[in-house]
Amino acid sequence: MSPHHLAEILRDYAGFGPGIAVSLGISLVTCGYVSRALGISRAHGWTLVMSLGVVLSATITPSREALLFGAQGSGTCDLSKIGPGSWWELRHLDDACLNILLFVPLGIVIGLCPRSRAKLIVLAGAFVLPAAIELIQLVAVPLGRECQSADIVDNVFGLLLGLLAGSVAGRIWSFRPAASLTNADEMDG
Repeated sequence: MSPHHLAEILRDYAGFGPGIAVSLGISLVTCGYVSRALGISRAHGWTLVMSLGVVLSATITPSREALLFGAQGSGTCDLSKIGPGSWWELRHLDDACLNILLFVPLGIVIGLCPRSRAKLIVLAGAFVLPAAIELIQLVAVPLGRECQSADIVDNVFGLLLGLLAGSVAGRIWSFRPAASLTNADEMDG
C-alpha cells in the first residue's frame, strides 16, 4: 500500500489525530499508577495505556462525514461475519487488516506483563473491548460509525496475535538474563 492510499484511509478518521494527542497526555499522567498496579515498568505502563488510546482513537471518535456533513450511523449491526479471520486478511492493507493490526500492539504489551490477578483483569477487559466498541458504534449514531461483527472478529484475531507475540517475547526475555548469568558463572568457575 502506498503512503497516499494510507493517507486516504486515515482521512476518514478525523478524530484519530486529536485522539492520539489526548491519549498521549492521559498515558503520561497514568503510566505510574498502571505500572504499580501491574508490577511493570513505567515505560511498559505508558505503552499499555497508549496502545489502548490508539485503539479508542481509531474506533470511537467521530467519522469525517459525521463532523463535516452530520452523517449518522445506521443504528444497526452487520452480523454477516461471525467466523474467525484468516492470515490472508493480512496480505492487503484494507479495513480488515487495519482492524487486526490495531489490536496487535495491545496484545503484545499485555502478553509481556507478568502473571498476576491484575493482568487477568486487563486481559479480560481487552477481550471485551472489541464488542464494547461495536456496541458504542451501534448506539452512538452521531459518531457516524457502523457496527460490524467482522470488526470484532478481526480485533480479537489481532489481540490474539499480539498476545502470542508478547508471550513468546516475554519467555525469551526471561530466559536471556538467566542464561547470561549461568555463562558468566561457568567462566568464573
